[in-house]
Amino acid sequence: MAHVSAAERRPQLIRAAIAVMRRDGVAAASTRAIAAELGIAQATVHYVYGAKDELYRAVIEQLTADIAEQVRAIDIPAGPDFHAIIGAFAQRLWRTVVEQPHVHQLIAELFVMGLRSPSLRPTIAAYQRRLDGVFEDAFREAAAYAGMTLAHPVEEVARFFFAGLDGLILQRLARPDDLADERSLVQIVAATTALAEGRLPLTGSR
Repeated sequence: MAHVSAAERRPQLIRAAIAVMRRDGVAAASTRAIAAELGIAQATVHYVYGAKDELYRAVIEQLTADIAEQVRAIDIPAGPDFHAIIGAFAQRLWRTVVEQPHVHQLIAELFVMGLRSPSLRPTIAAYQRRLDGVFEDAFREAAAYAGMTLAHPVEEVARFFFAGLDGLILQRLARPDDLADERSLVQIVAATTALAEGRLPLTGSR
């Protein structure tokens, strides 16, 4: 059997771990199950990643990169109406949630597990910061197209939108309702626009 270097094996193990987690849940993704998914010895998993948390960290980082790339790939529509720009962006973003619920369910499971793990908690925080930054870039671009100055720092506006979206994603996972979800998305966009325009002041904002 040809030797496979650790560098080559890492992405294979990440893909195998994600496959097991999507199919059977995060709790079922033991190193034995991941090795079986790839058809290799369990010892190989430990050799490449050491502790299981190191592999889980790599999985979270990969999923974060995938989601960030998806969001960045959404074209921000140019136009003079900030509300319309954000609304169109949100609709395109929401389509990815509807079409890939398994990805967001896996992220939610890993997020909760990571918060209880001292070794994984920094990775969860990094996930949050990275996606915050992606949404901040989107709102900067939308404001530039609309020729407006945000009434609050872009970090606060993006965080507000992301928090609402996160909550809606969890609702969608628990109880999908196309009509109610669409209404909630429209309301999140409206509230975010009001905040960005200064019609919804933030208590304690700097």
